[in-house]
Amino acid sequence: MGIFDALVGRRAVKGPAARERLFALSTAYVTLQTEQNITTAGVAGIVFQPLATSDFTAMVKDMEEVVKATAGEMGATVESKDDDYGFRWLIVRDQSSVEDLVVSINGVSTALEDGGYGERLLCAVFAFKDSAGAQIDFIYNYKRGSWYPFVPAGGAQQRSTERELQLKAQIGGELPIEPELERWFPLWGIPF
Repeated sequence: MGIFDALVGRRAVKGPAARERLFALSTAYVTLQTEQNITTAGVAGIVFQPLATSDFTAMVKDMEEVVKATAGEMGATVESKDDDYGFRWLIVRDQSSVEDLVVSINGVSTALEDGGYGERLLCAVFAFKDSAGAQIDFIYNYKRGSWYPFVPAGGAQQRSTERELQLKAQIGGELPIEPELERWFPLWGIPF
């Protein structure tokens, strides 16, 4: 890392093998679908903290264009949204394939990491639903290199920790699940 990289806030993240662990969802989905009757909601998002530099802005613009072109070839749509906390979400919609969602999200994370902005990545969220139509999200924490389930329940920011723990027990052998439950942060107001 050079002095310029340090001044503009870029540094290489030395964390778990994010790409391999992210792709674990593709194989775990077979188990979710066949054994748990959990299906994709056809949407995923990746959230990162934008940086107000021309280099970062140009890199994000180029990355979004590449992801949109690639997603378009797969029949997916891509949109970018900023949330109320100042974070940027890149949202991919593809009803046909969890694998395509994973590939698109990986494209975003790879571009940020290769550009030296890996530390700005927060998480990726993949939306699913059970046989009753209840929302189940699987969240990938880039800094920890692990997954955890998030199951909103009912009204005002309530979650079903019981269902989350059931999912951990059912799928924990196929996904690198975050072992520290206090790091299973709820994500309210996901913009999809």
